[in-house]
Amino acid sequence: MNTILRRSVLGIAGLALSTGVVAGPLATLTDTTPAAAAAVQVAKPDMDTLIPHGTQGEQSRIDLGDEQVANVKAIIEAAKKAGMDERAAVVAIGTSLQESKLENLGHLGARNDHDSQGLFQQRPSSGWGTVEQITDPAYSTTAFLNGLKQVEGWQDMPLTEAAQKVQVSAFPFHYAQWETQAADLVAEHWTS
Repeated sequence: MNTILRRSVLGIAGLALSTGVVAGPLATLTDTTPAAAAAVQVAKPDMDTLIPHGTQGEQSRIDLGDEQVANVKAIIEAAKKAGMDERAAVVAIGTSLQESKLENLGHLGARNDHDSQGLFQQRPSSGWGTVEQITDPAYSTTAFLNGLKQVEGWQDMPLTEAAQKVQVSAFPFHYAQWETQAADLVAEHWTS
């Protein structure tokens, strides 16, 4: 009787062990409890974070193509790599919306503003980098963000003021019109 009992116990233990090895990892992968789902989801930034000072003036909006959306994602990625937050991405995207409508512009011939090119219409003659560099979305965004980091208190400024401190535009108030669309784009793509 002892041998039969021992074999039964060992058989049940072996079955439990083999089931645990097979089912253990699967159970972990298929955990659908609300706590598990919450741990995976990353909260999208809210509008109070993205537009802390409210918008100034009438807002503009354009439809974006695939290239422009790719440039939005490149700007967001560059902001993250620079250790900057969602608000910095809003300022950068709003600036690029004004400067190039989020298109990576090359030299426009007679219509060119001096030697301005790229997403931010940066000028090689002003020290922003070479033509190849300023027409690279990651490089041009990083150059813009490095300029933004040099602006004391940029986080407490409306978009148009922060952008103007970096860009030194002849039309400084034009940046303001893009703040809502820039914030919407960051809200949509920050966690994607």
